[in-house]
Amino acid sequence: MIRVTEQESAYNDIDKMSVLEILKGINNEDKTVPETVEKVIPQIEKLATAVAERMRNGGRLFYIGAGTSGRLGVVDASECPPTFGVPFDWVVGIIAGGDNAIRRAVENAEDDDKQAWIDLQEFNIGANDCLIGLAASGTTPYVIGGLSTAHKNGILTGCIVCNEGSPIAKESDFPVEVVVGPEFLTGSTRMKSGTAQKLVLNMLSTTVMIKLGRVKGNKMVDMQLTNHKLVDRGVLMVMDELKIDYSQAEELLIRNGSVRKAVESFNK
Repeated sequence: MIRVTEQESAYNDIDKMSVLEILKGINNEDKTVPETVEKVIPQIEKLATAVAERMRNGGRLFYIGAGTSGRLGVVDASECPPTFGVPFDWVVGIIAGGDNAIRRAVENAEDDDKQAWIDLQEFNIGANDCLIGLAASGTTPYVIGGLSTAHKNGILTGCIVCNEGSPIAKESDFPVEVVVGPEFLTGSTRMKSGTAQKLVLNMLSTTVMIKLGRVKGNKMVDMQLTNHKLVDRGVLMVMDELKIDYSQAEELLIRNGSVRKAVESFNK
């Protein structure tokens, strides 16, 4: 397949550009990403709807990927518990090469098409769960193998890729193909492709959590109160909802542990 992500940059002699020219070039390319994501919202809608339905019935969401894509999956998964107050095993990010690969590239880890399924077995992935493969190229063997085996085991599959008609998309029930075009720096898919994947992940997990009832109005009422900033934010939410003063809201929040529980206890 012809990979758009590997096509040559539209910018020549970037090593001879001034700092300002480089920054403007990167920014010009970045501006195109949200518009490209907008074009595939119908694909994201189908994936988000299917994932929310599975999770509503007790399923979990898994991400697998290598390199930048794998790291983005780990980031999105790790942010769901503090943001939405969900258990740590509801959304799981797995990167080829293991957790060490989050900070340092693990040589050839992405080329093993059997390892993803082995990694997923540690979490007892089953037919109620969802698996989303992340790969800008759409050709990463680690992700292809994981999705293929998952599909055979009745697991809902999806992907976020940046090329059309890829092997990974073919292994996915709900593919999301965000074709952002050649990178500013030829082949550097941590740039536009990575940005596109991050935007889609934000949209996906936030939408799913909203549909699972983890948001009230526009507030993160189940967020974990892990620092002073978040406690203060929570107090302000309680004040706004119940029309009470700061000290009373703070006492309610600390005693109950979340905005939702604080409000519910007050209304009983």
